[in-house]
Amino acid sequence: MTADAVYADPSALSRLYLNQPGSREMHLWRARIKGSLPVTHHGRTELVNAVSLTVFRGERTLEQAKQAWANIEADFEDGHLDQVDILWRAALNRAAELSRAHSPTVGTRALDVLHVACALELGLRHLLTFDDRQAKLAVAAGLKLVKL
Repeated sequence: MTADAVYADPSALSRLYLNQPGSREMHLWRARIKGSLPVTHHGRTELVNAVSLTVFRGERTLEQAKQAWANIEADFEDGHLDQVDILWRAALNRAAELSRAHSPTVGTRALDVLHVACALELGLRHLLTFDDRQAKLAVAAGLKLVKL
């Protein structure tokens, strides 16, 4: 498996830029796997916002956040992350289908459903997440989970 076959959601990506449980494992996995991780515009926005929320919560300073944002941008420029285009109407339609079929039993939030839909619309077969409900949805939708 290469990175370009994996949809890493923001709960996973954020661990590359923020010190969180699972960050060490995420860094080790990323060091082993070749290629560029595909990230949608939506995923990129959520990643930037995850850093922003750490400032709001008092977990880091604005200067530390600026460094994390710079690291994110550097990873896009260096090709570690790849901003991918997606047909948003198709992704949103797929998300609605997944919600109807699985959210009543899995309890996934809309944005988590959207990430699974994006992975499917991009034709990816693997999902990396730290969100348990999203992981259950991904498996129900036919994706394979990346285990760290």
